[in-house]
Amino acid sequence: MKKLALILSLLASCSVLAQGSIEAGKAKSQTCVACHGADGNSQLAMYPKLAGQHAKYIEKQLKDLKLGMTSAGKQGRYDPVMSGMAMPLTEEDMADLAAYYASLPISGNTTPENVVKKGQALYTAGDAERGLTACIACHGPRGNGTELSGFPKISGQHADYIKA
Repeated sequence: MKKLALILSLLASCSVLAQGSIEAGKAKSQTCVACHGADGNSQLAMYPKLAGQHAKYIEKQLKDLKLGMTSAGKQGRYDPVMSGMAMPLTEEDMADLAAYYASLPISGNTTPENVVKKGQALYTAGDAERGLTACIACHGPRGNGTELSGFPKISGQHADYIKA
C-alpha cells in the first residue's frame, strides 16, 4: 500500500512539473504576437487563434513542428514558418507558451448566416461523398475538443482557418 501511495504521489508531482508557467510564457510570447496577436487572438484569418486552446495541444504542435524541421519533414509536422519558429524552443519554453495561451480567453466570431445551415450539416453528419467525417465525432457537440484525447478546440476559431 505504501508503494502505491509513493507511486501515485510521484505521478502527481510529475504532472505538476510538466505544466508550464503562465508568466514565463507571456514573456516568451513576444515573437508570436505578429501572427497570433498580443492576446492570442489573431486578427488575420490565415493564422489560428491560440487563446483558450488546450495547453497539451499547443505543446504537441510545437514539438511536432520542431521535429518537422529537424527531420527535414520526414517526421512530425513541417511548416516553413512555424517549424523555424519552434526550432530554438526548449521543452520548458513550449510548456510555458502553452500554459500562457491556454490561460487567455478566445475572442468571439460571427458566422455569415448563409453558411450556418451547411456548416451545421457538415459538423454533425460530415460528407460521405467527400470522405469527411463529422467534426462532432472528435471536437464534441460545442467544438471544444478534449485535452486528454488531444483534439483541439475549434469553437471560436477563424472559419477560413478551419476551412483550410
